Amino acid sequence: MFSKIFCRFNKPASHNSYAMKKYLLLPVLLIGAYAYAQIPEDVLRYSFFPQNGTARSLAIGGAMGSLGGDITATFVNPAGLGNFKTGEFVFTPNFYFNNNNSNFRDTKLKSSKSDFTLLGPIGLVYGATNRYKPKSSQAISFVITQTANYNNRIQYSGYNNYSSHSEQFAEQAIKGLSKGTVEDILNDPQYAYGAAPALYTYLIDTFSGNRVKALPEFILANGSALLQQNIIETKGGMYEVALGYATNKNDKFMFGFSVGVPIVNYNSTTTFRESDTSSNTNNNFGYFNYVDNFSTKGVGVNAKLGFIFKPTENIRVGFAVHTPSYMFTLKDRRKIDLEVNTENYKGIRNVSSTLFTNGVPGESNYSLLTPWKMMVSGSYVLREIENVKQQKGFITADIEYVRHSASSFYSANQTPTAGEKEYYTTLNQVIRDQYKGAFNFRLGGELKFNVIMARLGFAYYTNPYKDALLKSNKMLVSGGVGYRNKGFFIDLTYVHSFNKDVNFPYRLADKDNTFANIKNQRGNIIASVGFKF
Repeated sequence: MFSKIFCRFNKPASHNSYAMKKYLLLPVLLIGAYAYAQIPEDVLRYSFFPQNGTARSLAIGGAMGSLGGDITATFVNPAGLGNFKTGEFVFTPNFYFNNNNSNFRDTKLKSSKSDFTLLGPIGLVYGATNRYKPKSSQAISFVITQTANYNNRIQYSGYNNYSSHSEQFAEQAIKGLSKGTVEDILNDPQYAYGAAPALYTYLIDTFSGNRVKALPEFILANGSALLQQNIIETKGGMYEVALGYATNKNDKFMFGFSVGVPIVNYNSTTTFRESDTSSNTNNNFGYFNYVDNFSTKGVGVNAKLGFIFKPTENIRVGFAVHTPSYMFTLKDRRKIDLEVNTENYKGIRNVSSTLFTNGVPGESNYSLLTPWKMMVSGSYVLREIENVKQQKGFITADIEYVRHSASSFYSANQTPTAGEKEYYTTLNQVIRDQYKGAFNFRLGGELKFNVIMARLGFAYYTNPYKDALLKSNKMLVSGGVGYRNKGFFIDLTYVHSFNKDVNFPYRLADKDNTFANIKNQRGNIIASVGFKF
C-alpha cells in the first residue's frame, strides 16, 4: 500500500510519504470533501482520546472498570456506582500544557499550547442502602465532563520538490470541467473551498489543449522545491452530560447503566503557505496563503452498561459495553481565504469562499455513528474488610477494545441527493480501509495510609491505523495523592502523556501523499474536591 517518493533535494522519503491506492474512491472523496467537509481523519476526533475522569481515577491510569466508588464510573462502567451508599458531590478543575514536535519532509519544528479548564467531572452521586438488607444498595448519578480536549497548536514546514497543495485544486477543476465550464465551477458552491477560488486567483488555470495546471507545478517541473508551511490551531472539546444508575446485590454483584448526551464544540484554523524557493521573480509564482476556518457543533446520545462481580472479598472483575454515540445532528461551518502571488502572470489576487456561497460561510449538516467499545477489568483489593479505614490499597487494570473502522457518516437530509449518497458511501469505505480495531490498556494502584493515599498509573492506547507505516499511539504515566477525612476529600494528580500521530496537509488522487509525523507531550495537573452527604 505504500511506496517510496522523493523528498527534499531528491532524497527518498522513509517516513512521511503515503501512497493511497484506493484511487477509484479517492477522486470522489476529494471533490465531495469541499461540498460536505467531512474527511477520514475526523473519526479519530471522536474516538481516539484517553479516558478522562477525576484526579483519583486519572492517577491510577483511568482504570476504573472493576473498581468503582468514583463518579467517573458513570462514563467507564456504571456498575461501579453500586459501591456508593451515601451521597457525594465532586468538581474537577485542571490545567494542561502541550509541547509538539513535528517532522515534515526532514524538517523539524516545535510548538506549544497551554490552557485551564473546569470541565473535569462535575456532579453528584446519591446512594442508599436497603434497610432490610444492609449489604444491598442502589445509586444514581448526574455528572458533566469533558471527554476530549481539542485545544492545541501544531506547526510544521519543509521543502517539497514532488507535489503541491494546489494540485488538489487542479484535480477538482479537471473533474468539474469534464461536466461543464470554468463558469460552471465558479457558480457551483461545492467548489467554493478549492477549485473555484484557485481558478479565480489564477493559482490554477487552463492552458493549451484545455489542460488544467497549477502554477506551482511548473516550478516542480523545473526541478525546484516549494517551501510548505502549515499551522493548525484547534479549540474546543467534546463534552458529555450523563445520568447513571446502579444496583448492588449483597456486595457481590453490581449492575449499572448510564445514558449520555455527547456535545461537540470544535473549531480549527489551518493556515497553509506554499512559496517559491528560487530567487526568480519572473517564473509566474511567488506564494499562496490558504486559510481555512472550520467549526463543528452538534449533539448526540449514547448508552453504557456493565457489571462487577466480587467472587471473594479481595477480587473484583468487571465487564462493560459502550454503545456507539449517535450524533444525530452535526453542523459544519466553513470559510476559506486565499491569497495568491502569480508575479508577472496575474499579480496578487485575494478571494474568500463567501464569494461563491452567497456571502455567508458554507454549512453542512450530517449525522455520525462513532465506534462501540468493550472493556474487561480486574482488581485486587489489599485487606478488604468492613472497616474501610483499615484497607491498605488496591491494584487494578482495564483492557478496552475500540473498533475505529466502524465509524460511519450519514447525510442528515431525509432525502439525500445522489451526490451525498455517493460521497458518504465513499467516505465510509475509506474509513474502513484506513482504520482498524485497537486495544487500549490501563493499569493503576493505590496505597492507603489512614487518611492519606498515594497512587500511580499507566495507560497505553494503540495504533488505530491499518498500515503500520502510519504511527499513532498514546502513552500516559500518572501519579497523585489524596486526602479523605470526615466526609471531605481532595485529590491532586499529574498526568504526562506521550502521543504520536500523523497529519496530511492535502491529499492527491494521482500521487503519493506526504504527511507530517507529530509527537506531542501533554502535561495535565488535575485537582478534585468533594464532600459526602
